[in-house]
Amino acid sequence: MVGAQFPPNGGTAPLPRIPAAPKRTGYLLKALALVAVAVVSGLLWWLVRHDSGQAGVASPAVHKEFTFAMAEGPVVSTNCAANSTGEVRTWFTQHPCQRLARALYNTAYGNSRVVVSIAVVTTASPADAAALKSIADRDGTGNINDLIKDGTAHLSDAPKRLGAGKYGSKTDGDQVTIVLSAFSDDHPDDATLKRVDAEALALSAQLG
Repeated sequence: MVGAQFPPNGGTAPLPRIPAAPKRTGYLLKALALVAVAVVSGLLWWLVRHDSGQAGVASPAVHKEFTFAMAEGPVVSTNCAANSTGEVRTWFTQHPCQRLARALYNTAYGNSRVVVSIAVVTTASPADAAALKSIADRDGTGNINDLIKDGTAHLSDAPKRLGAGKYGSKTDGDQVTIVLSAFSDDHPDDATLKRVDAEALALSAQLG
């Protein structure tokens, strides 16, 4: 049997080399870097998708045919009954309004001028607003006086009776907006006046 082998110089034999444990720090940093890249990429994608809706999808532009300029008002009151007629007036005596704002606007169609009356009524509740609109929308039930009819406004070349023109209305919560429009020379053109009324209803935001 061969005995233990010693180096010629009498020293001990070198111990077997044990592989060093792999360094985990480098792998951890790489993993964290990949996670950071993924998070930033996801955030950028979200911002792109949610900037003005969805990327590549533009909001459709709303074309406005008419431009309105305030000619008179606004005139504000809390007594709607005193500024209305017929069944509308009777209804207000039983359901007083909170606020009434009225104004007159001018717009043009070709070489003709259109005068528009806007009345915004704030009622006590959305139910009252719906009830008022249902009455005012019917023929022969009266209306809220426009500023020409009650003598507040004195416009040159104003139509003789705005009430003889076209009528439009809408509700928005506890508010009712009523629009009357007519050409300054009173010539009939119902199709154009209906388009005027449809756009003029948005003017209620100016009267509050």
